Amino acid sequence: MSPQEKQIAPADTQTGWLLSRLSPRGQAIAQLARYDRPIGAWLLFWPCFWGTALASAELRSLPPLMPLLAFAIGALAMRGAGCTYNDIIDRNLDGQVARTALRPLPSGRVNLRAAWVFFGAQIFVGFLVLVSFQSLFMLALGIAALGLVATYPFMKRITYWPQAWLGLTFNWGALMGYAAITDTLPPAAFALYAAGVFWTLGYDTIYAHQDKEDDALIGVKSTALLLGARTKPVLTLFYGASLACLALAAYAAQIGPLFWAALPIVGWHLLVQITRLDINKPEVCLQIFRANRNTGLIIAIAFVLGGF
Repeated sequence: MSPQEKQIAPADTQTGWLLSRLSPRGQAIAQLARYDRPIGAWLLFWPCFWGTALASAELRSLPPLMPLLAFAIGALAMRGAGCTYNDIIDRNLDGQVARTALRPLPSGRVNLRAAWVFFGAQIFVGFLVLVSFQSLFMLALGIAALGLVATYPFMKRITYWPQAWLGLTFNWGALMGYAAITDTLPPAAFALYAAGVFWTLGYDTIYAHQDKEDDALIGVKSTALLLGARTKPVLTLFYGASLACLALAAYAAQIGPLFWAALPIVGWHLLVQITRLDINKPEVCLQIFRANRNTGLIIAIAFVLGGF
């Protein structure tokens, strides 16, 4: 990347090759939707996969390809829409935080009107994905999630638990994934949803430790600020609760024994995150946060194995 491109790229960009192939305007739009940081799309997609795989495993079958493809497109579109909306709401706060000051809106590389237009376009793509399921139940379920999306950016202004709200938002796909197969939501689906919420509480608390000093200065709240030095033991509770809810979902759905053989691997992966964590090293927090893409994959494989 050229020096100019380095200057405008966020510090935690993962796909510099994408930015280098776009015009300055294209780079700004890509960063607005976080296309340069695909980890968020993965974290939104995996619960969708889990729900689809859990429902399929209950029927002793593999998850069908077409719903998974639809969820992948929807995750990319809705994660981009959520980030765009979040940046619109937080544009003044982002300018006061070192890690986010160069984002497209606070840096002036994208104007507010263009951001709203781009947000609407991404929402439209998400809507097309939703109607492709041809289910009124799925349509209602998807629309219901918009309330969580709309209110999330305001949570860090009023509570130290915005990570919990993000968990409720990001894991809605677990319910949609299950409903895509059965058009119902039994207790197993809600246990899976709870597992995702606790998982997100863990990984986003880790992520929030990168910004805790700036957050404290500008009055933004987070679980990282709330927990401080207690993060590791509480993280153990979050991840332990996630594992318990995964087990409860599998038990309620009565899926195959191979799931139970894979579940300890999930536990080991989460334990490694906790033992490696140093809340005073932002680069370590970012590495561990990104490792949850693999966590989601391992859980997905476990549910697929449960179908045998």
